[in-house]
Order: sequence, then C-alpha cells, then structure tokens
Amino acid sequence: MNIGIILAIGAYSIWGFLPIYLKLIQDVPALQILVHRSIWSFIFLIFLISIRKDWSNFMLAIRDRKTILFGAIAGTLLATNWLIFIWAVNTGYIVESSLGYFINPLVSVLLGVFFLREKLRTIQWFAVGLAGVGVLYLTINYGNLPWIALALASSFGLYGLSKKTSSLDSIKGLTLETGVLFIPALAYLLFLDLKGISIFGHTSLSVDVLLIALGLVTALPLLLFGAAAQRINLSTLGLTQYIAPTCQFLIGVLIYHEPFSHDRLIGFVIIWLALIVFTSEGIAYRRRLTVPSY
Repeated sequence: MNIGIILAIGAYSIWGFLPIYLKLIQDVPALQILVHRSIWSFIFLIFLISIRKDWSNFMLAIRDRKTILFGAIAGTLLATNWLIFIWAVNTGYIVESSLGYFINPLVSVLLGVFFLREKLRTIQWFAVGLAGVGVLYLTINYGNLPWIALALASSFGLYGLSKKTSSLDSIKGLTLETGVLFIPALAYLLFLDLKGISIFGHTSLSVDVLLIALGLVTALPLLLFGAAAQRINLSTLGLTQYIAPTCQFLIGVLIYHEPFSHDRLIGFVIIWLALIVFTSEGIAYRRRLTVPSY
C-alpha cells in the first residue's frame, strides 16, 4: 500500500477515535479541556520546531501583520470548533458531531462559492441541495436544527477558508494559531487554580497525563495529514477524510449506545447519498482532466 495512503488513514483514524480519548476525561469541564489542548499543543509544536531547528524560518514567516491577523482568526475558529466538539462528545452527542464532519466538505464548497467566487458544476449543486434536504428532514423530525452538526461544519469550514489566505505550512500555521490562544488559555488556567476549581494537579495523575498528552494527540494527526497530502492525489485524500466521521458515528452508536431512530437514519442516508454523489462526481471530473488528448 502507498505510504501516503497509510499516513492519511493514520491521521483520520486518530481523529475518528478521538471521542474515546475525550470520554476518558469527561469529568473535566469542556472549557478546561480546550484550555489544556491549546496550551500543550503549543508547547509540543514549539518543541517540534526546535528539534527541526526551524525557528529562524518561523519568526521570519510571522513578521507580516496580515499573517498574524489571519492566524488569530484561524486560531479563534479552531478553538470554537474544538470547544463544540469536546462539549458534544462528553454530553452524549457523538453521532450528531459525526454528521457535522460528514457535511463539512459540502459546507466548505458553499463557502468557496460565496467568499471565493468559485463555480459549482450542476451535479455538485445537486449534491449540496440533497444534503440540504437531509438537514431539513432531520430538523422537521426533531423539531429543531441539528445545530451541533451545523456549528461544527461551519466553524471548521470557516477555519479552512481562513487557511486559504495563509502562506504558512501546517506546523508553522498551527504553532501560530495555538500561540495566539496560549496566553489567554494560560491566564484562564491560573485563574482557575487561584479559585481552587482547576482539575489539573488536583485529581489524579492519569487525568493530568491525559490532559498533557492532548498536545501530541492534536499535533500528530496534522503532521500525518501534511505528509500524506504531499504523497497522494487529492481524490484519494478526499476519500480518506470520511474515515473520521464514520469512526465517530460507529463509536457513538455501537460503543456509547446513543439513540439512533429510524427517522434519524433516513436523514443520515440522504446526506450520505449527497456525499456519494459529490465525491464520485469530483473523482470522475479530475480523471477527465488527466486523460490525455490526441
């Protein structure tokens, strides 16, 4: 098997099984988990840049004010996505969270249309419309929008859009984004400790280790993804992205036994069909472009 495919599967599998990791620390408030994820990710990435002896390139890359501004925007959007996901997982909404990452590619396409003036082909519009029907069906049957899924898809889609303007690679970009979050996260953690309500250092060693290891759990799949993107084509990479929400969906239903009614299944199936149409059309279109003409 191509090493790039193995790296991509590794990245999306880590993201897919993340709910199990978060469940191990579900007694820690979501905001505190977010704070630790930001702090330890930044520390791990600083260590990584030091190992690579890449400090001069990093400092040169972030001298531009526009780069810092968009890094701050991206960091805020990433923190929002993380917080919603952490809260959703630890309050029993893993299945709905998985829906957010299933529809994320379609949301990203729409953001490209509205903000980057990108054009959609007819079948792509059909797929987006079909997904909208699925969301509408779920809304009617549950009496309210699947807001967790939509919030996750929108925040991550906007995060991806903000990254479009960045000239930084994945390691430098994430270092800047977590660096922007580091000071307020550390200040909040110190405030909690002074108030005597911080979990870190006041419960068990295992919880402390799991909170610290969030830095590695956050950065490792991004490194694997970046390496995979350099080795395999976009169509293959696009197919592997569904590993993560599929794992999350199965974990929610089979391991944590979250409710999944017949009506909810119909809504998901409509959205899955939209993704099949969208992905198949994209693969076919890229193949047509690569066929040599004589």
